[in-house]
Amino acid sequence: MTNRALRFVLVAAALTAAACTDKQSSPLAPSSGSAGSAQPSFSANSASGASGLDVAAIHVMQTKSDALSNAANGASKGGGGSGIFYHGGPVLQAGTKVAAVYWAASTIYAGGPAAGTVGTGSGDGSLVGFFLSNLGGSPYFNINHSYTDGAGQAIVNSVSYTQFWANNASVPANGQSVTDAQMIAMLQTGFTSGALTYDAGTLYHIFTAGTVNLGGGFGTQYCAYHTHGTVSIGGVAKTVLYSAMPYTFAFPTACTNQTASPNGDAAADAEVNVIAHETEETTTDMMANAWYDRRGYENADKCAWTWGTTYKTSNGGVANMNLGGKDFLVQQNWVNSGSGGCVLKF
Repeated sequence: MTNRALRFVLVAAALTAAACTDKQSSPLAPSSGSAGSAQPSFSANSASGASGLDVAAIHVMQTKSDALSNAANGASKGGGGSGIFYHGGPVLQAGTKVAAVYWAASTIYAGGPAAGTVGTGSGDGSLVGFFLSNLGGSPYFNINHSYTDGAGQAIVNSVSYTQFWANNASVPANGQSVTDAQMIAMLQTGFTSGALTYDAGTLYHIFTAGTVNLGGGFGTQYCAYHTHGTVSIGGVAKTVLYSAMPYTFAFPTACTNQTASPNGDAAADAEVNVIAHETEETTTDMMANAWYDRRGYENADKCAWTWGTTYKTSNGGVANMNLGGKDFLVQQNWVNSGSGGCVLKF
């Protein structure tokens, strides 16, 4: 989209345009939480003038109440065809690669990497690591195969968890707001030191613990978001894809489903739902100018906090899919086929 930065300007006129226009090609920004709002948005404490940040490309996962309210007011409806449209931008076509950056003084999720260590994805023993390692190739991630690049080639059903960095330096404190400029600077230190390997097609998930407020609106205006910034690799400016992935279990009402954990790890089980949301959106809309609907919603936005058919697990938890032998509760995703819709597999 050519003017997506407008979504972050909280102007009453934008609400009017979103509510009254049914054929807009560029979403205007409502205030977060307004019924019928056109676009997940927030007033970033960090966006304006942040070095290396493309403000127009920040795209949030709404809190549960906001998303379900917007869905009730038509946010997940179609609009011709499958209800989601291609706008010419790039997608992650050659397979989605992900890296985990655990930015904390100690291990965030049970079984996860020890603070101060680096390694390949296979060395991450947490439930988060397991999910990242088993998401690709699944019937669920294959929903993204219904989307194409500019040449009409279907997106590959592949996710590779390539590396982790458990960064325990300059760790933000509970309640501290962390700007996007600070997140980009932190990634830069990883690339410069060699703790992280830079790759243009990798999504770097930044995880924090407790109530660390990545971006400034965590738990009140969003649960996570994905965007991109600019780092220097060998003296050359490069685009880096990243997501702000705060500790969703710190705000269970806003950012979890509040049902029993299918794996007996409530914090990690809550986080994987948000991971799926940001990973599939980055895959199909990596620069915020590829796939979204007439209201500006990306594929996962259109199905946020909806689960489809669920079942009880052996430990009494609630799940809707099995990946790699473990049960998970993960939101549905919008399929770009037929008249579209929220589904769990394709």
